[in-house]
Amino acid sequence: MIGALDTAESLQHAPGVPASVTPIALRSVAPVFSTSDVALWLAHYHALGFAVQAHDDDYGFAKMGDVVIHVSRNPHHDPGTTPGCAYLEVEDATALWQQWSTVAGGRNVEPVDTDYGISEGAHIDAEGNLLRYGSRR
Repeated sequence: MIGALDTAESLQHAPGVPASVTPIALRSVAPVFSTSDVALWLAHYHALGFAVQAHDDDYGFAKMGDVVIHVSRNPHHDPGTTPGCAYLEVEDATALWQQWSTVAGGRNVEPVDTDYGISEGAHIDAEGNLLRYGSRR
């Protein structure tokens, strides 16, 4: 994991966490992105390389490796005010950028090397949802 808190044990000893709090191991987190059209969103994420599945016309899922993103139809979705965001830890940010840059729709930001040892890039889908991603250099 990228970051200082790698385990439940480190959380237990983190400043500000009461001694009475017993960390419970969380297994995953799945952001829920908003879209005006679930079918189009699923098609775009499929083109990015995700396995996709529609639950119904209003909800769906995109999965790549251990990463799952949910999507929900919002008829009032506004890319300027209601987009979602997620950060993905990846094996090779440059390789992912090269792959995703071949997909139509959305916008890609080439990874840059940060002063904290991570190469970070981004993909913004047509609905304004942001996937930031990074890999250790």
